[in-house]
Amino acid sequence: MQAAEHMDDYLEMLNSAQRQAAEYGCISDDEVFQAGPLLVIAGAGTGKTMTLAHRVAHLIIQGVSPERILLLTFTRRAALEMTRRVDAIVRRALSHASANPVSAGVLPWSGTFHSVANRLLRRFATNLGLDPGFSVLDRGDAADVIDVTRHELALTKKSRRFPKKDTCLAIYSRCVNTQNALLDVLNEAYPWCVDWEAELRELFRHYVVRKQQCQMLDYDDLLLYWKHLVADEEFARQISAWFDHVLVDEYQDTNLVQAQILRSLKPHGDGVTVVGDDAQSIYSFRAAEVENILGFPDQFMPRSEVVTLEENYRSTQEILNVANCLIAASDRQYRKNLFAENRHGAKPRYVTVEDSDAETEYVVEAILENRETGMQLMDQAVLFRSAHHSDRLELELVRRNIPYVKYGGLKFLEAAHVKDLLSVLKWAENPKNEVAAFRVLKLLPGMGPANASRCYEQLAFGEFSFTALQTFRPPAAAAKDWDTFCILMQALAAVEAENSGWQAQLTQARHWYRPHLERLYDGLDTREADLEQLEQISGRYPTRERFLTELTLDPPSAAGDLAGDPLLDEDYLVLSTVHSAKGQEWEAVFVLNVSDGNFPSEFATGKPAMIEEERRLLYVAMTRAKQSLSLIAPLKYHVTQQRRDGDKHVYGARSRFMTDALMATMQTCFHGRAEASTSCQRVSSDKRLDVASRMRDMW
Repeated sequence: MQAAEHMDDYLEMLNSAQRQAAEYGCISDDEVFQAGPLLVIAGAGTGKTMTLAHRVAHLIIQGVSPERILLLTFTRRAALEMTRRVDAIVRRALSHASANPVSAGVLPWSGTFHSVANRLLRRFATNLGLDPGFSVLDRGDAADVIDVTRHELALTKKSRRFPKKDTCLAIYSRCVNTQNALLDVLNEAYPWCVDWEAELRELFRHYVVRKQQCQMLDYDDLLLYWKHLVADEEFARQISAWFDHVLVDEYQDTNLVQAQILRSLKPHGDGVTVVGDDAQSIYSFRAAEVENILGFPDQFMPRSEVVTLEENYRSTQEILNVANCLIAASDRQYRKNLFAENRHGAKPRYVTVEDSDAETEYVVEAILENRETGMQLMDQAVLFRSAHHSDRLELELVRRNIPYVKYGGLKFLEAAHVKDLLSVLKWAENPKNEVAAFRVLKLLPGMGPANASRCYEQLAFGEFSFTALQTFRPPAAAAKDWDTFCILMQALAAVEAENSGWQAQLTQARHWYRPHLERLYDGLDTREADLEQLEQISGRYPTRERFLTELTLDPPSAAGDLAGDPLLDEDYLVLSTVHSAKGQEWEAVFVLNVSDGNFPSEFATGKPAMIEEERRLLYVAMTRAKQSLSLIAPLKYHVTQQRRDGDKHVYGARSRFMTDALMATMQTCFHGRAEASTSCQRVSSDKRLDVASRMRDMW
């Protein structure tokens, strides 16, 4: 092929292992590029994204149509970044091949598992008994539906404590994604709820029925419906025929349902490429299953090709030595030894401190010292196992006027005013969406749950046509705004969702909502700025349905959810849980509370699989560092709920992960307050007393 002449141009920046992964496959006799199943084990910092992007670009350059490539990621941002890189590689490689170079375009089937599921389910909605205009519930809305169902079943009036809505939803989601029986999930993860098994089963049954009646799907439903769709051989063959190649990023984070979908689509592994790192599988609490990646090669005959990326482009060799030593103790893994060419630095530090106050003091002083040497605050990160571990540090940062941002907070769509405005469009998109309907109706003065319920029943009686709203008699407080509201909903419902320029509907809804925003909330300027941002975001989506669904499945973070307001400053420190830090990197990393009970967590005790995940979690924390790494271990932890001047405390044990072999790879030191000078109290005699012998003779 003419494109092959330019192969060296676009693959020359890859090392040998990356290149092997990118090129895997060959041109068949009928001049079609084919490849068997491929597993790429990409160690931390080894250029995973670059390798996968070059793999996709190589497929396109070899003649595979972008429309016949399915690329599955875990965030919309990752899909967009991958598409951008692929397009740049293809354009650069073929710029001399012809006057009109082939481009990857937008990789039309690039997206998250949930977003691709949404698109497929709308295409096969009739076959699945769905309305093509079904709504997608975010986690908050799904929990609200659970809550309403709990009340209707009188489960909240039990004499003993019944699980709250978020706990119920978490149990339901874990059952779905692990494919385990309810009783097994309760025994393993929610033992205090075991006595409620029968009631929970009834709750979940009614929850499913309620969603079906209102044509609403939650996150888990998207995957479940997709799984059932491709479990049918006819539909599996049809969808599989659309794609010559299926590529999955971060495969170690997939759950059993996602793995089953992939296996149903490509049972023989033809054209399947999965990329990930078993050593970074840290999301079992979201039902991620590390066995998916560990057992991937043996699913196929012949066995899948395995390519391991070990050359690290992020960290110094000294940091990698520590990480390699830590993960080597794991029993079940793909063995890898990360190395860095010509990247040497200081040994990572294992810092013992007296208590949490001393830990805070050390971190702040080290951060400021780094800043004085020219390292920006934003190039430094403090990581921790649990969000509350940074409480004392945050107080000290405020006291010292050090700006910071803390990751792991609310999502943009969880802000009440954003949910309000989007609910207006969601209800217009699907009049049966009971959750959106109740939220919108209760925005009006005087419209409590009882009136909202009456209004929704009248809408249902009118076959869910918004013209039926005009015959409803609202309470006196809402009467003034009722006609305007009815006109708005009819106008939004009448506009075809496929029409270009649908974004004007968002402006129309925002103008209607503004007086209610002023009445219901404070901080008007900040909230209006969020809604303006929502309008700007809407311009990226071709239809209203795509906007509502994609935003629900992968919402952006809100500036208002950041701790403090760091953007007012030129620089700011990063605080983050380790889970939220995955995929990030910083010049200097400080890890708090590296002691037993934190690393590993006390809740993992007695469960070997959980202990191994905790090891991987610490490994992820270590491999975020590029130049400097400090693990900090307090000797004692003060007991809560005591007098302010109390000194009750417990001693922290050295983490079981910090073995003698691992400690040998680090620089150990103690950070504490300087002792008073004792220069005048030196010992002047060399005489030795054999006290040990005398003590033995006592017995």
